[in-house]
Amino acid sequence: MTGNTAVQPLHGIRGVIVDLDGTMLDTAQDLHETVNRVRRDLHLAPLDRQTVVSFVGKGAENLVRSALRMNFSPEQLEQHFANAMQAFNRHYHDINGDYATAYPEVHEGLQAMRAKDLRLACVTNKPLAFTIPLMQKTGLHDYFEIIYGGDSFAKKKPDPMPLLQVCKDFALQPQEVVAIGDSINDSQAARAAGCRVLNVPYGYNHGQSIQEVDSDGIVSSLLCAAQLINP
Repeated sequence: MTGNTAVQPLHGIRGVIVDLDGTMLDTAQDLHETVNRVRRDLHLAPLDRQTVVSFVGKGAENLVRSALRMNFSPEQLEQHFANAMQAFNRHYHDINGDYATAYPEVHEGLQAMRAKDLRLACVTNKPLAFTIPLMQKTGLHDYFEIIYGGDSFAKKKPDPMPLLQVCKDFALQPQEVVAIGDSINDSQAARAAGCRVLNVPYGYNHGQSIQEVDSDGIVSSLLCAAQLINP
């Protein structure tokens, strides 16, 4: 199901895998500030927020490469990349969570899922060292049995590896698990894993329309998702 087609209830679901940036938290301002501090270190002009947001979703390395590719040749980018990543990690450590806010009905949705005895995991492409403090700071950490970051495995979304590991951890079949995310990465990972997938319309998705992403439907919030998910 794609586009704005009415979302049908999902039955036989026992586990939920939720994305972080763009799905539960609006972290764009944290990332915007961090990227521009890196660019300032390299004597480059700042980027506007929307440009930085269009780079979000495929991990920190892709974000930094995209932010530098606008000014550097491929050879120059490789020369600067290692130092730029160190600067990104340093600046993001200082900023992480300072500007982040939960999207509407995130906490209510997670509470409703817990009330249905659904098992919850968070799978994000953000490095785990940033993920855990951010989730603790924003009150999301304790909802989840499992939290995996972009560096938890050899591969990250859109590869299905992290989602398949969650299925193993929960001793569930992929068809008993639904992934919820804001981007094509979440959809592709879920489809490849054999999980069902719901998308939210308010995230980043690399600047592309979420209506074009293959999913089992678009839900306005995590609370709406919780109301549609049934064991």
